[in-house]
Amino acid sequence: MQELTINGKKQRVDVPPDMPVLWVLRDVAGLTCTKFGCGIAACGACTVHLDGQPIRSCVTSVSAVAGKKITTIEAIGDTPAGKKIQHAWLDLEVVQCGYCQSGQIMAAVALLARNRNPSDSDIDREMTNICRCGTYQRIRMAIHRAAELSKKA
Repeated sequence: MQELTINGKKQRVDVPPDMPVLWVLRDVAGLTCTKFGCGIAACGACTVHLDGQPIRSCVTSVSAVAGKKITTIEAIGDTPAGKKIQHAWLDLEVVQCGYCQSGQIMAAVALLARNRNPSDSDIDREMTNICRCGTYQRIRMAIHRAAELSKKA
């Protein structure tokens, strides 16, 4: 039995200790907006925050997150940075197919938490999530827009 804090709520889950966090979120907690992409931590579709830091949940075991706070895309909009990123994503119509976007948003929020005014090269270096539709230019523009919104707040 593992005790987790997911989106601010404590939850006990009866799963094997090596079960990936992604499957605990999707299959046990019913939070299906975090996506499976590759299963090897390469694409980033499964990105969530663990104590505020982005992790690839497809390769992180549930035993490794005990006692830490997991934040998923379902709750990131409740944070000031998450709200700004989501607003910028909508304003600039970043999404094409949308499959990777929950992971992209989670990675972008973490980036802005570390760097309130990232350059294009900062964004390119830090945003390692893959978008099959190639919306990288709009993602970059949305991150800049969210950084501008943060300056005005």
